[in-house]
Amino acid sequence: MENESKFNDSVCRDVDFGHHDHSHTHTHTHTQTKAVLNRLSRIIGHMESVKNMVEDGRDCSEVLIQLAAIKSAINSAGKVILKDHIDHCIIHAVETGDKEAIDALNEAVERFMN
Repeated sequence: MENESKFNDSVCRDVDFGHHDHSHTHTHTHTQTKAVLNRLSRIIGHMESVKNMVEDGRDCSEVLIQLAAIKSAINSAGKVILKDHIDHCIIHAVETGDKEAIDALNEAVERFMN
């Protein structure tokens, strides 16, 4: 598939920036990598537009509305990543008894929700 990114005998990394690194080795396929990268590229472009709006002195209400749209897009991208992670990494972790991966998911979900 065009959207697939295969990690055969590779490491699935859940990096907790500023704290510690969780990694576990297993085989799985991420099916939404291209879709996530496309979403993130659109978000980056949107953020650049909002930056230009601020630099141009545009109305604060317009800027806030655009920032709300960016927050929504980031949350949507996060949901796609989470679903892909559950569908592939976590299913494999459950099958192999990888409790560390499940614990890392719980921590990531907690942070994502806040």
